Parts: sequence; structure tokens; C-alpha cells
Amino acid sequence: MTSSSLGGSLAALFVVGLFAPLAAAQSTAPGFTASDERPEDLPEGVGREETFYACVACHNFKLVAAQGMSRAKWDETLSWMTTRHNMPELSGKDRATVLDYLEKNYPARPAASGWKNPFAPR
Repeated sequence: MTSSSLGGSLAALFVVGLFAPLAAAQSTAPGFTASDERPEDLPEGVGREETFYACVACHNFKLVAAQGMSRAKWDETLSWMTTRHNMPELSGKDRATVLDYLEKNYPARPAASGWKNPFAPR
């Protein structure tokens, strides 16, 4: 074996050694589970379970509850998650049910009061 091929082999081993623990950690990392949340923890109403299970397939519901958006923004967000994050598409009556629930229980919040930047675009 020549010194250049030995150097290349050592470099390859070094690179593999650097990234092997990272790959192992990623492959054994636990997936998200919504074990600390239940549909019963959400406000009662038509669409509660459908909305809960549509959302917690990917993230916790606390993230949803913290948003507070208009129906149009919720609808846009569902489309974005379908396109960008491969969320199963909600359409027709299922989508309307989820949007009705979100609009009623997590509506758009009023703009925060306080100091406003006078140079911000209006």
C-alpha cells in the first residue's frame, strides 16, 4: 500500500468515525408521541377528535393551540403542511370540520398593544 492510498484510507476512516455516532443517534431517536395529550383536554365541540388526530400525527397540540389564526390562515396552513411536510390532505367535509373547530376554538388574536415601530410598513 502506498502512502497516498494509506492517507486516503485513514481520511475515510476519520470521516466515517466522525459521522457514525451521529447516524446512530438519528436512527435510534424516539419518534414523537402525543402521550401527554388527549382529545378530552381540548375544548368540547364538533370536530375535536378529528382535529386532534390530524394535528398530533406530526406535532403536539399545544403548538396548534398557541397559534390563534383566522379561518383563512388556518386553511392556508393546512395546505402548506400538506405541500411542505407531506401531511395527508384534508378535503371536503373533513377539512371543513377541522377548520370549523380551529376557527371556533383557536381564533385570530387581536394585535398586541404596546410600542409600535413608527417606521414599520403599514
